Amino acid sequence: MWTFPEVLTGRYVRLEPLSLAHLPEFLKRYDPEVFRYMSRSPEGTEEAMRAHLEALLAEPGRVNWAIRPTPALPALRPFPGLVGRISVIAPDEANARLELGTLIFKPFWGSPANKEAKYLLLAHAFEVLKAQRVQFKVDLRNERSQRALEALGAVREGVLRRNRRLPDGGFRDDVVYSLLHEEWPGVKARLLARLYGPEGRP
Repeated sequence: MWTFPEVLTGRYVRLEPLSLAHLPEFLKRYDPEVFRYMSRSPEGTEEAMRAHLEALLAEPGRVNWAIRPTPALPALRPFPGLVGRISVIAPDEANARLELGTLIFKPFWGSPANKEAKYLLLAHAFEVLKAQRVQFKVDLRNERSQRALEALGAVREGVLRRNRRLPDGGFRDDVVYSLLHEEWPGVKARLLARLYGPEGRP
């Protein structure tokens, strides 16, 4: 049976189980631009953010981590708080596939945090669980996230039109990206070089 570690630690970030205890930090980091492309885009109130986190935590099969920085993360000074969150969505062991979803708070855009958080879970998925496919879905309007996935080496497969209803009653089109098991060694090598330079390891 597939299992996921409670804690994963790299050079720049530490993944820990997401809980309602993280609510104050989500409120502190709230920025409408960060949440604008999410199908569950909350307002910046305590009530709305609590409901948002409760929905994430209640979703069947979903595994959620808060992303914390380590002292090595070259971001804000003084030493900052929560970086964001990352989730495994709909893990399907029978078909050896899963989906990753990530939210990174604006002060950490462009930092190594997003890449390393994804690396930690991709390595677990492909090397420990022997997953054959990891996919990502991105709002068609979110060009920043699409560029990040393409830089990662994920393959753009197509667009799911009107795939998710938005809080305002409209719909969003999702771009689907994926990585396959046989693609992971090359993606991993490039990702390690981008993250850690010539030494190529955390």
